[in-house]
Amino acid sequence: MVPPSSMDVTVGESIVLPCQVTHDHSLAIVFTWSFNGHLIDFDKDGDHFERVGGQDSAGDLMIRNIQLKHAGKYVCMVQTSVDKLSAAADLIVRGPPGPPEAVTIDEITDTTAQLSWRPGPDNHSPITMYVIQARTPFSVGWQAVNTVPEIIDGKTFTATVVGLNPWVEYEFRTVAANVIGIGEPSRPSEKRRTEEAQPSKPPASIFARSLSATDIEVFWASPMEKNRGRIQGYEVKYWRHEDKEENARKIRTVGNQTSTKITNLKGSALYHLAVKAYNSAGTGPSSATVNVTTRKPPPSQPPGNIIWNSSDSKIILNWDQVKALDNESEVKGYKVLYRWNRQSSTSVIETNKTSVELSLPFDEDYIIEIKPFSDGGDGSSSEQIRIPKISNAYARGAGPSTSNACALSAISTIMISLTARSSL
Repeated sequence: MVPPSSMDVTVGESIVLPCQVTHDHSLAIVFTWSFNGHLIDFDKDGDHFERVGGQDSAGDLMIRNIQLKHAGKYVCMVQTSVDKLSAAADLIVRGPPGPPEAVTIDEITDTTAQLSWRPGPDNHSPITMYVIQARTPFSVGWQAVNTVPEIIDGKTFTATVVGLNPWVEYEFRTVAANVIGIGEPSRPSEKRRTEEAQPSKPPASIFARSLSATDIEVFWASPMEKNRGRIQGYEVKYWRHEDKEENARKIRTVGNQTSTKITNLKGSALYHLAVKAYNSAGTGPSSATVNVTTRKPPPSQPPGNIIWNSSDSKIILNWDQVKALDNESEVKGYKVLYRWNRQSSTSVIETNKTSVELSLPFDEDYIIEIKPFSDGGDGSSSEQIRIPKISNAYARGAGPSTSNACALSAISTIMISLTARSSL
């Protein structure tokens, strides 16, 4: 008998295991093969196993497209009516490595992750290297990542993944390779989020304008280059030219808001402003500084000589013009504020004259104030004037500083009808 010999093959190859005998041709002969103790069913397993030889004295076994599962012990059995022989051969199949095991994230920062794992089976060919892959909710499948060391040899079971994005959830897996090929990947690690990182880019296109003597509005654009840290809001720093920058005041916005108003400033003052993005890890780099000067303060003198008269369900108010000082903003008009004596909400009328006509019912007491307004804001308000409920068709009165003996009929007024607007 010529028995099969043990062989060493690679995944994907095809081989023939010989099994031949010398026998009395007058006797019938039967060849059977077993694999790891089980008879081979050539009908069921015909994709890989086939009996070849073509002679009654040969029962060779062909194995096609060998896979790792075909490694093991093959036994050829020969039987006649008078005798029985068998011979065995071991088949070693070399292939790409099996999947690594127990991939663990040992430590994670804003841009790195320290990983470790255990090697899987080498399938009779030493592992030469490992590759680490990562997946995030934003990636398309698994992607190879950069590591330290850059090339992970087959005897290394830990590495640091670098170049990760802050505040992103990652999971990792490891793939082993040998001279035959790349093996199956490991099971994914647990999911871990990288730590927060400060924004790496400053806001752009900073612009500021003065709204009044006390208010400034600031605008900016989100950072245009790739930003390393997420942005939770912005911090605006501002200080007067006469003050030190380290004593600057700061205000913060939340979310994607890219403008804000700064209030309670001094009039006619030069201010410097700068903007930073921030998140829970801290603030990013500062924008370029911009300068803005607040407007002159509003007029400090309140309207004087306020007089009123009523006729035909109308109240007519007159007052003296307010003159702004040299360091004050020019008067652009007046605001007349009025409300019922029993009501808390106030209505406002604006006019650029020094008189106004109000169409109001006479069955209520009214409280009225008048103040100038300018580019620098609202000026000083007059004292409150109480106009009592009027029962007759004609009445008149004056503010605290005006004589009650004033003859209203001698005053020429310009009557203007304006729509009252409600003011909080």
